[in-house]
Amino acid sequence: MKILKLLVWIVLLFAAYIFFLRSPDQKKGESAPDFTAELITGEQFNLSDLRGDYVLLDFWGSWCGPCIRESPELVRLNDDFSGKSIKADNSFHVVTVALEKNDRTWKRAAERMGFDWKYQIVQESKVVLLSPIAQKYAVSEIPAKFLIDPEGNVIGVNQSFDEIRQVLSGTKKDS
Repeated sequence: MKILKLLVWIVLLFAAYIFFLRSPDQKKGESAPDFTAELITGEQFNLSDLRGDYVLLDFWGSWCGPCIRESPELVRLNDDFSGKSIKADNSFHVVTVALEKNDRTWKRAAERMGFDWKYQIVQESKVVLLSPIAQKYAVSEIPAKFLIDPEGNVIGVNQSFDEIRQVLSGTKKDS
C-alpha cells in the first residue's frame, strides 16, 4: 500500500511539473521544432514550408477565456502584416494550433473571432496540453505564442502583441 501511495505521489508531482512548472523549452535564438500536421482544409502542412518568412505560432483553445480575449489583437496583427513585405521581402504568417478535446466547438469560435488565415490546425486530445505539437513546444498553458524568424529560429516566446509588432515593423531588434 505504501508503494502504491508513493507511486501516486510521484505521478502527481510529475504531472504538476509538466503542467505548471515547466516553461516552454524553446528559448530565444533556438531552432523552432518542425512538425507535420493537417490543416483544417485537409492539406498536409510542415512548419518548415514557411522557412524564409516570419511566423507567429499561436496555441489557443475555444474553451480558453484569455485566448478569446486576445483574439481581436491576433486578427489585427494578421491583417496588418500578412501578405506584406517584412524586412528584406520576407512575408508574415499566423499559424494557429487549436488544442481541443473534441472538434465541435473550435470552428464556431474561430469563425466568430475572425480567424480566416490558411494555416489553422486542430489538435484533439483528452488532455489538451499533451497534443503532439504542444509537447514539441513544451506548452504548459495557453495562449502561448512563438515568433519565428525567416531562418526558423524562435525570436520571441509569449511576447506582447506590441513587442511582436515592433519586431515585424523593424523598430525592435529581433535577435
